[in-house]
Amino acid sequence: MRSVFKLFIALILFASCSQKDEVKSLKLSHGLSLDHPVHQALAFFAQRVKEKSNGELIIEVYPGGQLGSERQSLELLQLGGLAMTKVSSAVMENFSPKLRVFGYPYIFKDREHRYKLYDSELGNELLLDGEKYWLRGLTYFDAGSRSFYTKDTPIETPEDLKGLKIRVMQSPTAINLVKTLGGSPTPVSWGELYTSLQQGVVEGAENNLPSFYTSRHYEICKNFSLDEHSAVPDILVISTQIYNKLSSEEKRWIQEAAQEASVKQRELWEIAEIEALTAIKKEGVKVTYPDKELFKEKSSHIIKDLEKTEPELYKTIQEIKNLGNE
Repeated sequence: MRSVFKLFIALILFASCSQKDEVKSLKLSHGLSLDHPVHQALAFFAQRVKEKSNGELIIEVYPGGQLGSERQSLELLQLGGLAMTKVSSAVMENFSPKLRVFGYPYIFKDREHRYKLYDSELGNELLLDGEKYWLRGLTYFDAGSRSFYTKDTPIETPEDLKGLKIRVMQSPTAINLVKTLGGSPTPVSWGELYTSLQQGVVEGAENNLPSFYTSRHYEICKNFSLDEHSAVPDILVISTQIYNKLSSEEKRWIQEAAQEASVKQRELWEIAEIEALTAIKKEGVKVTYPDKELFKEKSSHIIKDLEKTEPELYKTIQEIKNLGNE
């Protein structure tokens, strides 16, 4: 199996940055479906790069996890075997520890607060922290707020999570949060989650509304609880090994298109959230609006403890919170 994976990497290495008749092609991988607003933003990104370069630079988008999971895609980027990928910052934190900050509970007031961070100097510092790990962040894609959804038990208080196997991403911060709230965190890749819910490997998960809808998890989970415990953005990442080989003009095309795609994605996301909420209700999903203060209180010590154990991370969280007061 390992030899097959090595062969796959070798093929990607050969093809990910090809030169044919002055046309350069870069591959971009992600795990979402074609109707997801983030995929639509990535398609827009590819279109804008093509337009800006007059067809000299092409971005080939591979959706649905065709080139591997988020973690595998990041590893390929580090090797220079894949040009770009879209990943959750929760997965990225395994490679860029400062991005753990996004996994902490209730640090954002609202959507505008998130946007303010993404567009700030602090947001840019966090985005570029992965460069020393050969992973350069290009832009943020808003992924809304994450909430719990389950097959049988509606989550109205943290006590309702007790003993439930809840799918989480491969993120120590997400694992700790679910454990603190009383659930039993179970890491499962996004591509395997539908089957895992069907087979009872997990009894629920946590994610945003558009992802819950486009993944069709509503077919299995008939309870969605809008506790909105965290807001974990997606990040468009490029391999520094490939980025450093691009001309200054090619870098400019990519960065400008990424920023335009980020703005476009916010528009798409706001529409997608409304449509997803309406659609899942029509599909018979019971949507509950629990008292968020109960979840805040139960998880508040996670941040408080950082003041002694990780003062720099604690300071960053406070800076983020203060942005919401400006």
